[in-house]
Amino acid sequence: MADQTSPPAWVPQACTLPTAERPFRLAEFDALFARATGPGDRVTDRHLRLLLSGGPDVAAEVIGLAARESECCSFFTFTVIVDGPGRLRLDIEVPAVHVDVLDAIAERATVVGGAR
Repeated sequence: MADQTSPPAWVPQACTLPTAERPFRLAEFDALFARATGPGDRVTDRHLRLLLSGGPDVAAEVIGLAARESECCSFFTFTVIVDGPGRLRLDIEVPAVHVDVLDAIAERATVVGGAR
């Protein structure tokens, strides 16, 4: 079994985040996934939708994380929408060449979200 703090093996070569920073980014995503109200919905093979609990402060955190992730992995498209009081929707989309990365994110979201 892989070490929970080591960077995921599925991080694509296109990622420019320094290797030493990857465990910290993974922890940020794990904290985000822990806020998910379910395992996520695979809208298409290239599009994952997560519903999150939280208000404006959480929205700001999610937007900040999405912006930082887009800096090192520019192939991601993140959309954050306030979906009602205390609810957010995070859409994550990737090009076809990076569907494996989205698969791994969906799996991680399910594992971490299920650990609650």
